[in-house]
Amino acid sequence: MRRAAVAVATTAMAVSLAACGSAKESGDNNDSSDSAAKKGDAIKVGLLLPENQTARYEKFDKPLIEKKVKELTNGKGEVVYANAKQDATLQAQQVDTMITNKVDVLIVDAVDSKAIAGSITKAEQADIPVVAYDRLAEGPIDAYTSFDNVTVGKTQGEALLKALGDKAKDGQIVMMNGSSTDPNAAQFKEGAHSVLDGKVNVGREYDTKEWKPENANANMQAAISAIGKDKIIGVYSANDGMAGGIITALKRAGIANIPVTGQDAELAGVQRIVTGEQYMSVYKSYPQEAAVAGEMAVALAQGKSLDSIAKDKADSATTKGIPSVLVPVVSLTKDNIKETVIKEGFYTLDEICAGNYKAACDKIGLK
Repeated sequence: MRRAAVAVATTAMAVSLAACGSAKESGDNNDSSDSAAKKGDAIKVGLLLPENQTARYEKFDKPLIEKKVKELTNGKGEVVYANAKQDATLQAQQVDTMITNKVDVLIVDAVDSKAIAGSITKAEQADIPVVAYDRLAEGPIDAYTSFDNVTVGKTQGEALLKALGDKAKDGQIVMMNGSSTDPNAAQFKEGAHSVLDGKVNVGREYDTKEWKPENANANMQAAISAIGKDKIIGVYSANDGMAGGIITALKRAGIANIPVTGQDAELAGVQRIVTGEQYMSVYKSYPQEAAVAGEMAVALAQGKSLDSIAKDKADSATTKGIPSVLVPVVSLTKDNIKETVIKEGFYTLDEICAGNYKAACDKIGLK
């Protein structure tokens, strides 16, 4: 998979004046880990991902991180993997297992950012540094990489407004946010509201339990019943998986030709964009995010400074000044599929335009 062409965002995140704790200084990493430095390339990286319903984690994040760790350790580094399947209690047990197995560093994408804090503290007590991946977990995190999540929400909101045009207040939209336990979902929501508030009428808004498409589908059915199918003019969906559930509900109610947003550039989402069922998704360069996570993890496991990798700082509710890298995002529509997911090797043209999708691809000039 080719390296992302876009440059890492360099705008620093604001640091809060009130701090409950502070991230470890980069110099401390060198002092605290003579044993880590002696390990050289023979390191063990624990990788904990939150769920397997969203296609990205198994298809992109896991293999990309494994590839980067191997690349940076001359093939000697080992990645030990576990998926929590959207179960915060299971993820806590997985952290315990990683600690028992004496991994040298953890990469954690938390199911529940607050609930994981105790596990992160256990890792710190065992001298195992932690990279928060994609979601900013609470607790003594050593490094963090993700996308600018507020910008993701703004990008979705701007796309929805563009699709609605001068009809933005002719009816009502439904907002289908992500899980309330995911800090990213709150930031997506914040970004979307900053763009949409005052410019559209929000008929119903939901925080969708566990990001599950079936929950989004049920919420959408409830919204249709409450608002009336003739009054809904668009749907803000925080990701592609939920967009699929939403679009199924819309079809069942006989609602067509209204814009639905998404995120993650899942294959099914891209194909719905091709057919016009979904208006847009947010393309995020997982190769770049995974590469940064791999670099951070290897550096921390080897007792090296993060100064050359992380130029930004992020604050969680418990830890301030966490060395961070934020990766930029792109609004994905039918007009730039070639320049994004195909160019970066996410999918081939044949994958997107397979079977019944070929005619739709031909119609929009995707050949």
